[in-house]
Amino acid sequence: MGKSAAIIGGGVIGGGWAARFLLMGWDVRVFDPDPEAQRKIGEVIDNARRSLPGLSDVALPDEGVLSFHETMSEAVAGVTWIQESVPERLELKRKVYQTLQVHCSADAIIGSSTSGFKPSELQVCATRPEQIVVTHPFNPVYLLPLIELVPTDANAPEMIARAKDILTEIGMFPLHVRAEIDAHIADRFLEAVWREALWLIKDGIATTEEIDNAIRYGFGLRWAQMGLFETYRIAGGEAGMRHFIEQFGPCLSWPWTKLMDVPELTDELIDQVADQSDAQSGHMTIRELERARDNNLVTILRGLKAQDFGAGALLNAQDKRIGDPVEMPTDPSARVVTVRRAVPLDWTDYNGHMNEARYLQAFGDATDRLMEIVGCDADYIASGGSYFTAETHIRHLDEVHAGSKIHIETQVLMGEGKKMHLFHTMYEGARELATGEHMLIHVSLETRKASEPATQIATALAILADAHAALPTPAGAGKAIGVK
Repeated sequence: MGKSAAIIGGGVIGGGWAARFLLMGWDVRVFDPDPEAQRKIGEVIDNARRSLPGLSDVALPDEGVLSFHETMSEAVAGVTWIQESVPERLELKRKVYQTLQVHCSADAIIGSSTSGFKPSELQVCATRPEQIVVTHPFNPVYLLPLIELVPTDANAPEMIARAKDILTEIGMFPLHVRAEIDAHIADRFLEAVWREALWLIKDGIATTEEIDNAIRYGFGLRWAQMGLFETYRIAGGEAGMRHFIEQFGPCLSWPWTKLMDVPELTDELIDQVADQSDAQSGHMTIRELERARDNNLVTILRGLKAQDFGAGALLNAQDKRIGDPVEMPTDPSARVVTVRRAVPLDWTDYNGHMNEARYLQAFGDATDRLMEIVGCDADYIASGGSYFTAETHIRHLDEVHAGSKIHIETQVLMGEGKKMHLFHTMYEGARELATGEHMLIHVSLETRKASEPATQIATALAILADAHAALPTPAGAGKAIGVK
């Protein structure tokens, strides 16, 4: 039986949860009385399908089945996880729990997306309070990994551990908040910044756009990859955090901010904020804004991934969890599938299709995979041997766009002595997109000259080369640039 989750409330957050579970292979059952819920959630999921797969360099699990249900009882029957994302009204949430607990499994986890209520408040009047925890996400849920997981003493340690495992499985980072507090952790920081921003606007010091510029061009980028304390530790230099506190600690007593006070949200202030926001972003639709946001987040997160740092390290760990194992194929006579992935947003160019340099990257990844399969892996390279590419010929046969799910099949044309001759073919489904022919020479990393590979690599490569010799010679093999 497959894994299934129920989403109760299909707004922006509920739709994001649906997309996250669905694209990580879970069946998703949605209950929302809004007659437009199916359209709205469908649009959010379409955005997620376009952006989330590009965060991974391996294929995501097969997408689950999405269904919409007329009743809450039907939606929650038999599911493993229930995510409540109804409006922030405590009595409404409690009523929802009382209803769904009549129909859901006793061991199902009920997570609330609440940004402000404590779990003990949610558990009041519940039939089984031990089922309910806070699992507060950040928008867009399908891209941002943080989940504030807030339990109470009513929740068994085993249940909390299971919740962490499930959240990790779908690529999230569960931050276990071990003591209840209003607004949890992250929103308290956001609230402090929000309060100060309102004063800056009210006092005529900055506009909404100027405040956003101060964040996105400055400390926001630092916080994205390192957080608060590690950033400040670096600011302390070689002496570290202690020196930083000694140097800047006195500033805390200076009247720099008004964080202990907040302006009244009068009609005048609300209009001021709204008008400035309209002037800043009103020329774009919500979908255009979401796509611009997604493009930026994918680029930032993939950049962090290349450094295996911050959220990028989480993505690399997720790739290892869901990626194909590196092993010799059970049928050596077939071409080897060396790449399976989606085309990321940042791989496209000004023509709206994949940049030609990314074809080489994809074929290079295929070569690296074939090398790993025959034993030329990181350990072997560390021992002093590797393959260098001597010549490459790429044919661009058809267009490929961001979000396209591609795979590369590799045929070993020759594998003897110091030479490895590979022919890669890139596909989207059955559609042939490009080919890449590569001649590689085994080298000693000590002398940087051609050398014989280790026996085990030569043997594995010969097995594939001998088996592939029976395959037809691929079209384009051995060709130079065609002139017609």
